[in-house]
Amino acid sequence: MKEIIINFLKGLWTGGTMTVPGVSGGSMAMILGVYDKLVYSVSHIFKDFKKSFLYLLQFGLGGVIGFLLFAGFISRLLNNATLSIPLHFFFLGAVAGGIPIIFKSAKVKKFTAGCILFPLIGIVFVVAISFLPEGLFSVSASDGFVKFALLQLLGGFIIAFALVLPGISTSQMLNMLGIMDELYAVIDARDIAGLLRYIPLAIGGVLGTFIIAKILEPAIEKYPQATYLIIFGFLLGSLPELLMGVDFSTATWLSWVLSVVAVAAGFAALYFMSRLEIKRIDEAQKAKDETVNRQ
Repeated sequence: MKEIIINFLKGLWTGGTMTVPGVSGGSMAMILGVYDKLVYSVSHIFKDFKKSFLYLLQFGLGGVIGFLLFAGFISRLLNNATLSIPLHFFFLGAVAGGIPIIFKSAKVKKFTAGCILFPLIGIVFVVAISFLPEGLFSVSASDGFVKFALLQLLGGFIIAFALVLPGISTSQMLNMLGIMDELYAVIDARDIAGLLRYIPLAIGGVLGTFIIAKILEPAIEKYPQATYLIIFGFLLGSLPELLMGVDFSTATWLSWVLSVVAVAAGFAALYFMSRLEIKRIDEAQKAKDETVNRQ
């Protein structure tokens, strides 16, 4: 029961943070130490159905509830002149605080050319995405149901990159698709009929997540260092996005004081959580090695 609650709470936090522009759900999953398990569960949903489904249900339910609960709330905080800037700095610190677990997962033992090349690939990919114009796939139901559904389905596949790859912001993808403001308004208004219009988007997201996870899972297993260093590049490339669009002209001395406290608090909280996860990984590896030695 304890594990179920923990999985749900981790999903709740991940789903809630996905509503913040520039924050990646994949990054939060990585920081919380559930990324590998999520990718494995999605990739093996048909091979190991019961175990994978139950885990995805626990985490996914928390994620959906977190997203629905915090979409409107986060939007209002971001529009608050006093709290907007500190909130962005809190998540900036939180993302930075999770960097140690990525290096732990990458198993970097010595400095090589790949330590520069692979993160650079990740950074370039994220920066390139940031140049895609807002509303690139924007479409309304008045354009015709088939066109509307197909473009939403395609949009779901695009959002799947943000759902699976750390450093790619779901909010950024929604903004690029031109549906972020409308979707958040529908969620905030608890408009069920409005939400049903996004079923093709959800289907595309699910299918895209499965396909990307199927590609990513063997990459993590066979090439962990290269894969995680590229993910580290995704994370680095996403950091400036957290402060993009922030109106610093409205900042007061109180905003800056709160921002310093917020960035420190965000870093400390996630660094502490990532250290706990690193300790858990080390203990699990030690137990595994001892079992192998006994055999």
